[in-house]
Amino acid sequence: MQTYLVGGAVRDRLLGLDITERDWVVVGATPDRMTAAGFRPVGRDFPVFLHPDTGEEYALARTERKAGRGYHGFVFHAGPEVSLSEDLQRRDLTVNAMAEDEGGRLIDPHDGRTDLANRVLRHVSPAFVEDPVRLLRVARFYARFRPLGFRVAPETLQLLRRMVDNGEVDHLVPERVWAEMQRSLALDEPQHFFRLLRDTGALARLLPELDALFGVPQPPRHHPEIDTGEHTLMALAQAVRLDASPAVRFAVLCHDFGKALTPVDKLPSHPGHEAAGVEPVCAACERLGVPRAWRELALLVTRWHLHVHRADQLRPAKLLDLLQAADAFRRPERLDDLLLACEADARGRTGLEDRHYAPPARVRQALTAAATVDAGRFAAEGLKGPAIGAALRRARIEAIDIV
Repeated sequence: MQTYLVGGAVRDRLLGLDITERDWVVVGATPDRMTAAGFRPVGRDFPVFLHPDTGEEYALARTERKAGRGYHGFVFHAGPEVSLSEDLQRRDLTVNAMAEDEGGRLIDPHDGRTDLANRVLRHVSPAFVEDPVRLLRVARFYARFRPLGFRVAPETLQLLRRMVDNGEVDHLVPERVWAEMQRSLALDEPQHFFRLLRDTGALARLLPELDALFGVPQPPRHHPEIDTGEHTLMALAQAVRLDASPAVRFAVLCHDFGKALTPVDKLPSHPGHEAAGVEPVCAACERLGVPRAWRELALLVTRWHLHVHRADQLRPAKLLDLLQAADAFRRPERLDDLLLACEADARGRTGLEDRHYAPPARVRQALTAAATVDAGRFAAEGLKGPAIGAALRRARIEAIDIV
């Protein structure tokens, strides 16, 4: 039985990056021998085991054969006769198809180290097109490593487009699409995940609500970049710059979905795009299985981002409506997320990336004033039921109006 360090840990060590997790391949072993050695089985599709001390994953060397469509359309074979070379042959990219033996010797049958040096993401074999998940993984790797100068090899990009053209990408399960998207949103340059998906044609299949924004014009006076899709990805980059959470970044990604529905005769203006965006945001979240909290924030930003931008012009009653929509009195952190998303939207415009964004100060000023109103006093005055709510609303509006 021989054990090899494989995949991302080898790649990241050669790049001089921190190694966050390590995966291992075991050659010459059987499931019975692994369990006898104290390893705990966890794999359902193929034999994977957890080390009894470190908890790291150890997988038996395996081969795979395409037998159907999609990610689950594979037949795996793991046995003591499967070699390390055969196991590495089934991997996606050359930079992920390297291994180290127990002595630290590099095993690199597909010249992944050269591709690392040349900053190229290249597929291992033509079998790459058989697994649609690889399209998502390459997009994520591209977003992760683009700051280091990486590019996708032209021949690999051609295979990615073929996966879209032949319908293989249509067999991706929503859970896996969302998992890769969520991981990409946490990266330093997540916009490139979506750019590569669009370049391959996959974005129109996986997130058509975003893809539909490209080519939709906006008024140059407010949006020098003009194109709504470009503005959205610029705003996403600004959300990262503002250190926004992945949930806020997703909300920024969704906030202008309604602009794709603007009638042609109204362009380049987009009257009512906030309300129009609700349905496509709901549709995207439902299809991808987006967590409820993320969906609620995306809808909040979609509905209210223009109101935030115009906070200095809003009447006290509308400011209160904004605070209540954000549930700001009970969950001030949710209001913070809304304001951060709106700032990213405002900064995601050509030449305005560093412009001061004043509205949050006015919104927080209104919250502070409204929060000083004591709801208990109305019950003490003998009011009941809806009358308390009405009196509380009037008092909060008055408090906001004073400041």
